[in-house]
Amino acid sequence: MQNPSAHESTGLQSQPPPEEQNYGATEAHERQGPFVSVSRNRPAKRGYLTVGVLCYANLINFMDWFIVPGESLFPLSKEKENSRQFYLFLTFILCYMVAAPFFGYLGDRYNRKIILGAGIFFWSAVTLGTSFISESYHWMFFLSRGLVGIGTASYSTVAPTIIADQFDEGKRTTMLSVFYICIPVGSGLGYVLASSMANVTGDWHWAFRVSYSLSLMGVLLSLEILDSAHRHILTSHSFKFSHFFLLTFSCSFVWSTLGLTAMAFVTGALGMWVPMFLYRAQVVQGTVSPCAEKSCNSSNSLIFGGITIGTGILGVVAGAEAARRLRKINNRGDPLICATSMFVSALCLFIALMMAQRSITSTFIFIALGELFLSANWAVVTDILLYVVTPRRQSTAIALQILVSHLLGDAGSPYLVGAVSEFSWSFRSLQYSFIICVFVGVIGGGFFLLTSFYVEDDRKEAEKYSYRKGQITIPPYGRKSCVLTFLDAFDCESKIAAELAYGSPPSICKTGMSILWSWGAPEGRV
Repeated sequence: MQNPSAHESTGLQSQPPPEEQNYGATEAHERQGPFVSVSRNRPAKRGYLTVGVLCYANLINFMDWFIVPGESLFPLSKEKENSRQFYLFLTFILCYMVAAPFFGYLGDRYNRKIILGAGIFFWSAVTLGTSFISESYHWMFFLSRGLVGIGTASYSTVAPTIIADQFDEGKRTTMLSVFYICIPVGSGLGYVLASSMANVTGDWHWAFRVSYSLSLMGVLLSLEILDSAHRHILTSHSFKFSHFFLLTFSCSFVWSTLGLTAMAFVTGALGMWVPMFLYRAQVVQGTVSPCAEKSCNSSNSLIFGGITIGTGILGVVAGAEAARRLRKINNRGDPLICATSMFVSALCLFIALMMAQRSITSTFIFIALGELFLSANWAVVTDILLYVVTPRRQSTAIALQILVSHLLGDAGSPYLVGAVSEFSWSFRSLQYSFIICVFVGVIGGGFFLLTSFYVEDDRKEAEKYSYRKGQITIPPYGRKSCVLTFLDAFDCESKIAAELAYGSPPSICKTGMSILWSWGAPEGRV
């Protein structure tokens, strides 16, 4: 008699068929019959531990990311401060977004636990190496930040899909909100860590050493806790540009990606230049004196880091909860929440810019409100992607979204704001350059409004590719069995149902309802 554990390699023991799971607003639709998969029956504790590990890694990821803008003692802050400090950030972003499609491709085809663990280990090792680079070798500092971006891409493309595999119904939105809380919290901790370590030790290298020790713990946790089984795999390992091109047929995916790009544009500019803007506003008001030191705005970095942490937690939780409640009465609730948040955030940022000359307290308050509403969208945008893109394309879709949002978003916005203010070292020039962020925020809200017009149709289109008929069964004790499934032209080349069930693809792959027999038996058509 065959040992049941022999079926573990098929991937069916811990995952349902690739398209069985519905996402976001689709969860209210009918559920399918029972499958052999037991992924939903795994102990809830395991799922929560998985989310905990991923959240920890996400926290360290963004903390390491924002160490550079958090402190101005790094090797490039010699002259033309506004532009040069940005170059390190740009190097990281460019490598990150270029590597994302490659890891998205791998995430849809190979073991995601290995991809994620290897990525965390790689960026941890590079971070440790960064802490030993002297200022005379600043080109190596550039290189190290680029390599960290590559390691980060391996993590960012697969982590949300792993979380989506663990939970159904409203729990998924809640878990995604917890995951995305780590973005603002990690960013704020990056500011705090960089400024604190530089002030305490007098050496900027120690910020990276602390980050390394924390990220190394993430490697150990990921290897120990994460389940190696994965639910959706494309069995065709060949690269096809059609895998990216077909995603553009989802208007919801396109418009929500552009909305996320606007969010990234604003977030990147604020993260890089708000401490400097606050310092210049204080100089104009006469509350502080002009300073020739490079670390004059370190106190503003600490304050802004605290604001980022607090508003990030409140914003992500509030946005996810508002979307969950509105979704019950309006299927377009998710993009409407995102659009509203972008419009209100743009208004708050505009008021903050106008009040900066008169009241620094009011400026802090409205910047905090602007960040609060920006943070409300992180989990909701990902939830939109998860239910308008079929599970077998989700890592690829996330990778494409990363590429576009960074290429057109925070890869250029800090430079644009810095370039405008570079014409004159003054509060007024930086204030004018921040107006760009206000306009981009309004445009982003418009993109999310456009998403609301298409989200229902795209959700239904994604459901067409669900396995709605029959169930996939593992052939008991070598007996010949069949699989009744739905093969469409979009996913036919993967032959995923037969390959997962029998270990080899069927002899024929056609569209339509088909009975796929094992061991090359004839194919019947119904």
